[in-house]
Amino acid sequence: MLKQLVQFANKARKSGIVSLDQDLGSVSDPFLKQALMLAIDGTEPNEVRKIMQLELDNKAEMEEKIPQVFEAAGGYSPTVGIIGAVLGLIQVMQHLDNITEVGRGIAVAFVATIYGVALANLICLPAAGKLKIRHREDQMVKEMMLEGVISILEGMNPRMMETKLKTFLLDAKDGESVAEAAA
Repeated sequence: MLKQLVQFANKARKSGIVSLDQDLGSVSDPFLKQALMLAIDGTEPNEVRKIMQLELDNKAEMEEKIPQVFEAAGGYSPTVGIIGAVLGLIQVMQHLDNITEVGRGIAVAFVATIYGVALANLICLPAAGKLKIRHREDQMVKEMMLEGVISILEGMNPRMMETKLKTFLLDAKDGESVAEAAA
């Protein structure tokens, strides 16, 4: 993505921003395509930033809801396990006179507890964490795209722009390192 933005900056510097209209077909990311279309149409840099930032914020708000579902499931699944344990213990209490039934009730209680805790800690909560990390990485790339298009509009030197945009990649790598260390 960084290379593509630098190529666009070089082309815009040599042939003008309108020359990027020919390259819109090669842009696969809808966010970048929209930002470039606004820039090519002559929209002021501040307006491009406002429009695209609004889209980023709205998309971020929607995408934050997905990990919240997994976090909620991770919070409730141990409770469901405890309910299963209580039901197993009720079965034990009803059949104290029959030792074989007592064993089954205790087994149900332990298995239900293990399933609830395992579901939370092995599936739901790690999935929520992974989704949050991926969402943040995607958002960083989109922010880099936006800064790249704004820099092209402002006529920034392509080498300076590349240096500026590399800071986004460094932040993404730092976030990845922290996530790997936590895992």
